[in-house]
Amino acid sequence: MTERVVLAYSGGLDTSVAIGWIAEETGAEVIAVAVDVGQGGEDLDVIRKRALSCGAVEAEVADARDEFAEEYCLPAIKANALYMDRYPLVSALSRPTIVKHLVAAAQKHGATTVAHGCTGKGNDQVRFEAGIVALAPDLKCIAPVRDYAMTRDKAIAFCEEKGLPIATTKKSPYSIDQNVFGRAVETGFLEDIWNAPIEDVYEYTQNPALPREPDEVVITFKAGVPVAIDGKPVTVLQAIQQLNERAGAQGIGRIDMVEDRLVGIKSREVYEAPGAIALITAHQELENVTVERELARYKRQVEQRWGELVYDGLWFSPLKRALDGFINEANQHVSGDIRMTLHGGRAVVTGRRSESSLYDFNLATYDTGDSFDQSAAKGFIDIYSLSSKIAAKRDLA
Repeated sequence: MTERVVLAYSGGLDTSVAIGWIAEETGAEVIAVAVDVGQGGEDLDVIRKRALSCGAVEAEVADARDEFAEEYCLPAIKANALYMDRYPLVSALSRPTIVKHLVAAAQKHGATTVAHGCTGKGNDQVRFEAGIVALAPDLKCIAPVRDYAMTRDKAIAFCEEKGLPIATTKKSPYSIDQNVFGRAVETGFLEDIWNAPIEDVYEYTQNPALPREPDEVVITFKAGVPVAIDGKPVTVLQAIQQLNERAGAQGIGRIDMVEDRLVGIKSREVYEAPGAIALITAHQELENVTVERELARYKRQVEQRWGELVYDGLWFSPLKRALDGFINEANQHVSGDIRMTLHGGRAVVTGRRSESSLYDFNLATYDTGDSFDQSAAKGFIDIYSLSSKIAAKRDLA
């Protein structure tokens, strides 16, 4: 029986060429799998037909936008996940979504190997392969660009030699990955970290410096899940999409950073994630109102570790799964409304309300009639600072 390889297929030059390249290098039949995670672009049926035209024996396409939003973006919102305190894990979240569909296709078609289009220098090769072996330990993984030195020049030559139906136009100066949660741009002149980004780098966001009217929005959460925008019910996908549009129009969510890649190098990345930043900002503030102090303090440690695990490709790991349980428990009372003003590149919280609020006006007020027993403070401070006081007597002697 002929070996079968499942290929993560985008419809572009590299993965289209990879179909025939893999067949020649391995003698295997190739099954192309394209997954829509909100990246936009061509119709899925067009992509499916192209894969077949390029030599795939089967081609599957999946509209996974709602799945991606609910099963991958939502946990990141609940975790306030920002790698290195800035990056909302745009590409890192889409990879396990795609992996799940690749593994399902491999099992359905009896494939022994999964292929992807990553290089040997990036994080995505790890995210794909660590995810694949976590779901199906017996599957093998190959990457033509990395394993068979399939450079772009070779890909174009192969395309022309075989007469593949792919436009080999001049390559964009940037490497771009995008989905509904955000957009990542790298390479080209951005590799000189002294160079400032120019406006043509951006697509999801408008220039925040341009004059425009502020946009006020109210986001409603239930147990950490965004369920309404300005009082109108939304799915998680719709919440992200609507805030991409509204926050993006105000220039919110632009991130220019040098980050620590898993493979050990530092890389300059430019991101834009307007909906993600708006939702995480709102969720963080609602947690400030509804989550008890010690739980909130500990959750911040969990958030950092959760973000690192996801960034490093360990979405399906036992630790990530266990932390999910903690994060869901911590979100059980994160319900209520957050009002924000979107303007000038910033999402600024201006109001909070929740039936689960731990904010007590009578305790917090400095006006006459407050219910806080100030007479208890002196004894509390004496006991609280006692160990430091004893140590100071010794150290200052």
